[in-house]
Amino acid sequence: MTTREFQPDTFTIAGRAYRSRLLVGTGKYRDFAETRAAIEASNAEIITVAIRRVNIGQNPNEPNLLEVLPPSKFTILPNTAGCYNAGEAVRTLRLARELLDGHALVKLEVLSDDATLFPNMPETIIAAKELVADGFQVMVYCSDDPIQAKMLEEIGCVAVMPLASLIGSGMGILNPWNLQIIIDRARVPVLVDAGIGTASDAAIAMELGCDGVLMNTAIAKASNPVLMASAMKKAVEAGREAFLAGRMPKKIYQAAPSSPAGGLIGTK
Repeated sequence: MTTREFQPDTFTIAGRAYRSRLLVGTGKYRDFAETRAAIEASNAEIITVAIRRVNIGQNPNEPNLLEVLPPSKFTILPNTAGCYNAGEAVRTLRLARELLDGHALVKLEVLSDDATLFPNMPETIIAAKELVADGFQVMVYCSDDPIQAKMLEEIGCVAVMPLASLIGSGMGILNPWNLQIIIDRARVPVLVDAGIGTASDAAIAMELGCDGVLMNTAIAKASNPVLMASAMKKAVEAGREAFLAGRMPKKIYQAAPSSPAGGLIGTK
């Protein structure tokens, strides 16, 4: 009898393969030391940076995040958190490209309002078209509407990132059916972005067939961010393995014994 060991698989974004399917943000931590410790515990290779909120060189007299999380070790994913229209988002990512020496891989998010931080899809689509035309490789935060997710793919975005629930809510995946439709139809990576609260949420996203999960608040605002980062790493890996393994069918009102039914003691 031989034992087959699971070999971790990679996923590809914009032509580059990554081992870790967990992407993490860099905001909301107590300090850069905690940020670094949590990200190392998560084993993430791609880290997001809110250009309008975190210094990566635009403010020379302030601590620079890139000194703690160097681009030589991590793929820096600048994002447009805090932008509420297409113009702001495009300008922000052009600034990021200058600061990062021509870096093209970016995360686009255009928000509707401060209360919900729900994606403003009309402005998102406008910004996506302009950024793709300008040579950016756009990963895009979007609603869980399968039609609009497909539109963004057809525009040329390299990944679509539907929300599980509102940013920072920790409510988990509220509409797995819409996510499943997006996953089934997409030809680019699909990553759940926003709303993850704990490790089981991340595992469910991966079991659905998502290519990855992006999170920030779920780790940064945990009582122990470093320990939660480690838990999220394991949850993403477990969910991916379960997806690849293929779960047993659900059988409503039908039990099936786990041990053989024949040859029982006292039977003929």
